[in-house]
Amino acid sequence: MGIILFLGIDAGGSKTHALLVDEKGNVLGQGLSGNGNHQTAFKAARTNIESACNEALKSAGVSKEEVTYAYFGLAGADREPDYEILRPMVASLGYERYAISCDTMIGMRAGTHQSFGAVIISGTGFNAAARNAQGHELQYGGFGYMFGDGLGSGTDLAIHAFRAAIRSWERREEPTILKDLVPHKLGYKSVKEMYDDALDNGKQPPKDLAKLVFEAASQGDEVSIKILVEAGREHGNSVNALIKRLGMQNERFDVVLAGSVMSRGSSPHMVEAIEETVREVAPHASIVRLTIDPVIGAVMSAMDCAEITIDSETDAALRKITF
Repeated sequence: MGIILFLGIDAGGSKTHALLVDEKGNVLGQGLSGNGNHQTAFKAARTNIESACNEALKSAGVSKEEVTYAYFGLAGADREPDYEILRPMVASLGYERYAISCDTMIGMRAGTHQSFGAVIISGTGFNAAARNAQGHELQYGGFGYMFGDGLGSGTDLAIHAFRAAIRSWERREEPTILKDLVPHKLGYKSVKEMYDDALDNGKQPPKDLAKLVFEAASQGDEVSIKILVEAGREHGNSVNALIKRLGMQNERFDVVLAGSVMSRGSSPHMVEAIEETVREVAPHASIVRLTIDPVIGAVMSAMDCAEITIDSETDAALRKITF
């Protein structure tokens, strides 16, 4: 019997990463390429995904026919119209056994020791997803406020920081140190100067203002704490809806937190609100942070699909992989 090979692909809007390992979690090859999101790079996505895969195979000295299972975690795999594009695209790559999912699912798999669980991804935007023990998956988010998303992404928090500074300056909000932090961060001498420039020249709050909410909350700022608690409750509510729809309320599983907003460590208020909200629906769930690269979750998912049990030794080997 030949070597068992697993190929995991994390195709995002900025880069595509392919990782090839054996059944023990030993890295045999990897490849990097550009944008793999068909929504933003329709013609280039297939080329970039194939390039990353071929680079991983070439560095290991193997062919695609030798791959036991390939798992593609793809940004933009959100709705059935997306899969109508992605199924033939991935099939044309020539792998005999493979599966496709949204990249949120490989983030979830990378964060937990089980093949099922839930994930909340909050960076520039927001996504939530879950998979139950029977393998049924649901996801939503990423389309903005009008489509049901609430406060909690980096973009939303930046707007709330800007908004809170103005409301405090106008005395429509209780005092907050954001009134000083926000204009200073943006290079203004006062809130009024910032306010006038935004109105007169159409300036929009930059996304990095989000970190000011965490900074202010860590200093005890009540307005900022309120913003983060509300965001945490909204994140918890989002994943709770998926948990209930998938019948996971009484299961033991991890809710994985991923994305740049979730990595902010200066204030615990948002994460604590998530945990409190999730426990109301799923009392046995645990909140964990994603600490490894999502492409490792793609490899783990390939193993799951091939019905290979990932023992503790292999799991540990995979989680030690660094790039």
